[in-house]
Amino acid sequence: MELSRQLVPSFVQLAAHPLRWQLLAMLSGGDYRVREMVTLVGESQNLISYHLRLLRDGGLVRANRSSFDGRDSYYHLDLDSCSQMLAGAGAALHPALVMNPTPPKLGSTTPASVLFVCTGNSARSAIAEALLRHHAGARVDVLSAGTRPRPEMHPNAVRVLRGEFGIDISDQRPRHVDTLADRRFDRVITLCDKAREVCPEFGDFTGWAHWSIPDPAASGGADDDIYPTFQATAAEIDTRIRYLLPMLTAQL
Repeated sequence: MELSRQLVPSFVQLAAHPLRWQLLAMLSGGDYRVREMVTLVGESQNLISYHLRLLRDGGLVRANRSSFDGRDSYYHLDLDSCSQMLAGAGAALHPALVMNPTPPKLGSTTPASVLFVCTGNSARSAIAEALLRHHAGARVDVLSAGTRPRPEMHPNAVRVLRGEFGIDISDQRPRHVDTLADRRFDRVITLCDKAREVCPEFGDFTGWAHWSIPDPAASGGADDDIYPTFQATAAEIDTRIRYLLPMLTAQL
């Protein structure tokens, strides 16, 4: 019996290289700039950039310009794409190896403590706080704060959470990150490139990560005009939250 020749799935071709796998593993924990990856991996910038380009072309990694320094770019893992391609690789080998792309929910009885930080605490970090609480419930102790908090929540942040997820944060008010100086968190996540540069330390917390997510209100347009940007931002944050849950489980 002669077996038909099958092409190696693209995920396997891309991820099998040791350096590319190392980069994927690094980006699974947060977003990084090339120069940071060079330092952490110990390889040349040209080599890192070459393999990142292959991962981008293959749909596993994406990049966006830093809002702190427009000359820099943050790279991040396209989690849904990785999940779909990994599931496809299993199915290509054997139908019984089709993987469930839905990450497991928190199983620990000890609540994980998480802090989300952006500049104004009126959109991105507030949305992340609401969505993590929505998905994890009492199994997580979550807060958000800003390095320069706005007077109130952005109307579109309230609107998108209510309309897309059934969550009401209309009574919530932005808080300054300094008011949480005495708190300790298992994980601190910055969602703003500018906030990342000035976010204070919180002692010996278990983990730190950065999600480079552009400010959906940055254009300054009318609320109705920029609402689609808030929808896209909330969807991206929701994806990251869903994949954050098993990581919180693993650290407890």
